[in-house]
Amino acid sequence: MVASATSLGRSGLHDWIIQRVTAVVLAGYVIYLTAFIVSAGGLTFAVWQTLFAQLWFKIFSLLAVASLCFHAWIGMWIVTTDYIKPTGMRMIVQVLIILACFAFLIWGAQILWSV
Repeated sequence: MVASATSLGRSGLHDWIIQRVTAVVLAGYVIYLTAFIVSAGGLTFAVWQTLFAQLWFKIFSLLAVASLCFHAWIGMWIVTTDYIKPTGMRMIVQVLIILACFAFLIWGAQILWSV
């Protein structure tokens, strides 16, 4: 069995499941934020600060950021393996995408927990 060092899951099925679970998390986050914005009336700094001060919402937001990173990585891995044929170039692009996703995840966590 040959596995790529840059793939997230152990198999195509595993990647497919991760992609679907992260999509559900992202959909739930978007639905909740949409409902919150519609029901909040006026969105002021105090309203946003109160929302993001709650521990459950920080965790939910961090889960959404992590889901976005994993979801994007699997999608980009599929695109790069399909369309970038030279192995060296594909590996460079994939490592850059991994580094960007990791940086965004750390940056998102830093922003969320500094509020």
